[in-house]
Amino acid sequence: MFVVLFLALLTNSGFCQDDEGPYRGKHLGKLNSYHHQVSGDVYAVDDYTLLLTSFSYDGNGADTFFWAGAANRPGPQGFIVPDEYGKTNVLARYFNRDFTLTLPDNKKITDIKWFAIYDLLSQNTFGDIYIPEEFEPPTVQRIPQLAGKSHGVSSTDIEIIDAKRIKLNEFSYDGGSKKAHFWVGVGPQPASKGYKVPDEYGYVDPIRAYKTETITLELPGDLTIFNIDWFSIFDLETKENLGSIIVPDGLNVPPSLVKVIPHKDHLPNCLQLHKDFQVSWEIFGPQITFQMAGQIDENSYMSFGISGSTERSQMVGSDVTVAYMGGSSGFTTDYNITALTPCVKVLGQYKGVCKDELVGGQDSNQIHTAVRENGISIITYRRNLISPDHGDKEYPTEGSIYVVWAIGRLDKNKEPTFHDFYPKTNISVELNPKEPFSNCFSFTRSDTQLREPWNKGQIYDKTIRIFKAYLGPSGGKRGYQGTTGQTSTSLAWYINGYLAPELWLRRGLTYAFRVYGGNNPHSAEFYHPLIITDEPHGGFDRLSDEAQSKIRVLAGVEYSRRGRPRPTAAGALCLAQHRNVNDRRLDDDFPSFKKFNRSLEYSCEDGDPGILEFTPNTSWPDIVYYNSFTQANMGWKIHVIDSFSWRSQGTTLKINYFIIIPI
Repeated sequence: MFVVLFLALLTNSGFCQDDEGPYRGKHLGKLNSYHHQVSGDVYAVDDYTLLLTSFSYDGNGADTFFWAGAANRPGPQGFIVPDEYGKTNVLARYFNRDFTLTLPDNKKITDIKWFAIYDLLSQNTFGDIYIPEEFEPPTVQRIPQLAGKSHGVSSTDIEIIDAKRIKLNEFSYDGGSKKAHFWVGVGPQPASKGYKVPDEYGYVDPIRAYKTETITLELPGDLTIFNIDWFSIFDLETKENLGSIIVPDGLNVPPSLVKVIPHKDHLPNCLQLHKDFQVSWEIFGPQITFQMAGQIDENSYMSFGISGSTERSQMVGSDVTVAYMGGSSGFTTDYNITALTPCVKVLGQYKGVCKDELVGGQDSNQIHTAVRENGISIITYRRNLISPDHGDKEYPTEGSIYVVWAIGRLDKNKEPTFHDFYPKTNISVELNPKEPFSNCFSFTRSDTQLREPWNKGQIYDKTIRIFKAYLGPSGGKRGYQGTTGQTSTSLAWYINGYLAPELWLRRGLTYAFRVYGGNNPHSAEFYHPLIITDEPHGGFDRLSDEAQSKIRVLAGVEYSRRGRPRPTAAGALCLAQHRNVNDRRLDDDFPSFKKFNRSLEYSCEDGDPGILEFTPNTSWPDIVYYNSFTQANMGWKIHVIDSFSWRSQGTTLKINYFIIIPI
């Protein structure tokens, strides 16, 4: 319920308006107490909401309610204000309680003259407070636009939504500065002493280019609008203010719904990598101790390690630790990244994101502590600065190194899948600074609305016998993950221009896939023969002999004399991919797959497709799955039906149409 959630976030927030405690809104005053030990303070949160703090009432009234009205004084001419649970029951006992009340029927605080604890049976007022004339409840405040100075910085008016959120309307910046950040601080004008503000996705990297975009930013940690004097787009390398605005004092804004979750790390150095992820460390003797702290769900991982390049942050070639919680236990696994794909065996060698133990190395991490509290996974581990494993990189005690990090979901085998959050810029850090270094801040959490997945692709057409299958990006949380409910790799099957659609095929008819998934078995990333099985995940070649024996392969695999599976439908590679100017981390911003699909560019290698021809028969299950022979979670369902009709398997079919882009 909204009122309960609002209070929980409000009373746990760390933001302050002054030294008296958290900012709760505009103080109306203390309740006038007449009977039954009524006491407490009343605040206006916004146009419709009152906050009662330290409220007490002995509960002995016969027919007592929260009561409000527009008459000159409390009396029978009024209306019941629902309690903190939205109920209109007779009031029970309260002792030193904090909660919010929302006026009914969209009534505003300015529509009433008083608020009371009132007994209808005796028509007695047990406590009340009067609303001042011309009272202005907290509301969104508008301030002038940014004063742009260079790099095309501009905006229309700026909205201060509440104590922690700033909305930039039609914001533009050309992206030409190497280390420009959203930046806030105190003083008469923007300066290099200040605080980074994460961008609209929570990244603290230098900001990207914007073109008349409207974005909402959240002040980091326990900072509020009352703690800052200015907001700027500031270049930390050149110490140049690219555009800024002075924040007026005493803004009458609502308190924030953002909950601040303090986190105290006990290691001297700390690097904030994302709003929801930070890494701290300490070197002692021949070892280095790390602590990863991430606001992630229980089925996600966080990873951090040394870049694969000495000149930039690069995933390929990197040496990383993947950390996650499994129940009450923590895990820190050493990984070697040779390709941007889950670990696969290519001509007898493992390639991709592989555990060190699989590629002939050893797991060099020693877990120390692991705990999950307040939705934050906190895992501490140690490792040697110089590992005996030749596949591990050395952690230098002098100078700086480039690092990489990522956050993503775990698959059903607790292996990392393609990351949801990762940097696009270079990150360097000095592991053994002369003075301890920390730019970390408290975690924050808000009641964010989940974005709806794109419409599911479906092909229900009795005239189609041939399908074109090629590879393309999986499309973020609204794409493959959202439409199938499964974790994803970076790629997925596109069938006739649809992203991993559901297919309806009739028993007894012969169908064919023209497969453009790559035919080079030396490639860990782009070798994807198509198969059809009775299990939903695919990646048949990665499975153990025992796991393979439990799966029924319906098409796309033949067996050698030694009983080893070999794919039969590998063809030339056709690939849909992001244009160079596009950032795949923003895929979820596309309102539909149709618009996302139009943003991609398509290319095909020379060569013929693989042909997978098959005829579903009566022995086939009603639901089977097309997938990749080498990688899991790239395809989806095939419904095998006896006849085409608008009702099949007792389910009404809703068809979603997409534009098919030929390649």
